[in-house]
Amino acid sequence: MKIRKTISIVLSLLVLVAFGAGAVVALNQMKRPERDVPTVALKRGNVELKVHTYGELRAVRSATLVAPPVGGALQIVRLAKTGSRVEANDVLIEFDPSDQEHILEQNRYELRQAEQEIAKGKADAIVQAAQDQVALLKARYEVRRAELEVSRNELVSAIDAKKNLLTLEETKRRLEQLEQDIQSHTASNQASEKVLDEKRNKALLMMQQAEKNIENMRVTTPIGGLVAVKENRDAMSGPTWGIQMPDFREGDQVRPGVQIVQVHAVDEMEISAKVNESDRANFNAGQPVQVLVDAIPGKTFGGKTKTVAGMAARDWSMGDMRRFDATFQLSETDPSIRPGVTAQVTITGEVVKDALYLPRQALFEKEGKQLVYVKTGGDFQVQEVKIKVRNESQVVVEGLNEGTVVALVNPDEAVKKTGSAAGPLSPGVSR
Repeated sequence: MKIRKTISIVLSLLVLVAFGAGAVVALNQMKRPERDVPTVALKRGNVELKVHTYGELRAVRSATLVAPPVGGALQIVRLAKTGSRVEANDVLIEFDPSDQEHILEQNRYELRQAEQEIAKGKADAIVQAAQDQVALLKARYEVRRAELEVSRNELVSAIDAKKNLLTLEETKRRLEQLEQDIQSHTASNQASEKVLDEKRNKALLMMQQAEKNIENMRVTTPIGGLVAVKENRDAMSGPTWGIQMPDFREGDQVRPGVQIVQVHAVDEMEISAKVNESDRANFNAGQPVQVLVDAIPGKTFGGKTKTVAGMAARDWSMGDMRRFDATFQLSETDPSIRPGVTAQVTITGEVVKDALYLPRQALFEKEGKQLVYVKTGGDFQVQEVKIKVRNESQVVVEGLNEGTVVALVNPDEAVKKTGSAAGPLSPGVSR
């Protein structure tokens, strides 16, 4: 009897234990599952508004050397090498002057010929003038003689008197004609002299132009710096898209006006870069920067913000992102710095003191509103916040209290993936 009673009690206890365990399981199943979402607490402290960007080094001053503007193609006989250092007034390009030397000799010959023709024309004009003066004196003498004969008409017969009058008229006519001829000779000689002077001036001008062209065959640089030889885009005929063109070299034929060499003055360098639209408010012209040149690891260069564009431009290479053009000037130089290399720029901005800040990934945007997911008990509530400033990693907010816990990912998306705390953001929401 006692054994049966004992077994009955044990069975009753087992039933009660099983019933309690089942109730606990049922209650646990009725509870809303707590989502495993990474969170962060709102902190108070100083936030430094640093801006980071990448850019390309370039010389503040540069000079482009071109083929001189002379007729016909030119052949390079001497050319400076890319990367070589040059001083101001150094000869970097020389062209073959043979054609211009031939033109110079030809025009020098034409100049001498024109000068000889001018001398001969002047001599002929002097002879002609002397002959005209003799003829003029003779004609005047004949007129005077005829006038004397006419004055004796009262003493001669009527026929001889008539002859004397006709003779006087004829001599006067010849004198008048001679005076007109002398004027024509003078005008003709003057015109011939002007034509010869023009011929001489033309030959002299062409000779001076040839001398100038020969001088221009030696192209000098107005500034000192590094040499960069340009690509010869005329080296190949037809479409050249996507083809690496060779640089100019000695022996190449070039057209007048073609750019051949560029000289970069490396004593003053700047960086051309772009900054994101969200970082534009964190710095202005004149603020200091620190520069790391990729080609010179381990060395930091100082500088300052030189210019910042007033308007943003769309950068299609960054997915239609709006960015601002900016330039930064280096305060020191290094012989190993070359234009065209990449540099990392860190702009030292202001420090916002005693600010409440969050990581930028805790901020979401939806329908133009800035939102955070505030943890309330075991759930998250959406709350709109006001942004004061932001940098690349932090955002200073208003509308929350210090210590407030917010989600680093969208909780609604995180719960959809079992065991995943950081699922993709919901449509319309971005970090």
